[in-house]
Amino acid sequence: MPRLSTVDPANATGRARELFDGPLHGKHFNIFKGMANSPAALDAYLAFSGALGKGSLTAGEREAIALAVGEANQCDYCLAAHTALAKGAGLPDAHALGARRGAVKDAQKLDALVKFALRLHEKKGAVSDEDLKTFKAAGYTDAHAAEVVANYALNVYTNYFNHLNQTSVDFPAAGKI
Repeated sequence: MPRLSTVDPANATGRARELFDGPLHGKHFNIFKGMANSPAALDAYLAFSGALGKGSLTAGEREAIALAVGEANQCDYCLAAHTALAKGAGLPDAHALGARRGAVKDAQKLDALVKFALRLHEKKGAVSDEDLKTFKAAGYTDAHAAEVVANYALNVYTNYFNHLNQTSVDFPAAGKI
């Protein structure tokens, strides 16, 4: 049971209504119904997510980061949502599961990405020169490194929001690993 009010898109007003009728049309997920208590918070999520969708990381790479971070933060909502989104992005189930475990077998570049995201998590951003060198040796660039940090931050935002709200999961459960 969520701890914050749930904003019904049919009864939303003002900016929340604009978001539900616009960019969230047909995407009335529980996370958004909770975030809509503050249209500014929901707007921030949509702007951040939209900007990163135009970046150099693929949708599958962004989902791998989301799964690794969601597992590290034990966010059942995000794990369920991003497992479904990863499938839609073409990320093989084995790679999605590997991202959650922090090691993606048979996908060296994706493995380096997941490990780098988790080093950011473990070291609170203060990764070593060696961490960055290993990440870049897998074929990533400075732009990718900047986007990993941004994707990490976006996922911490949703993980923590869902922890605060105790958002009801409205995706198929990801299951424990």
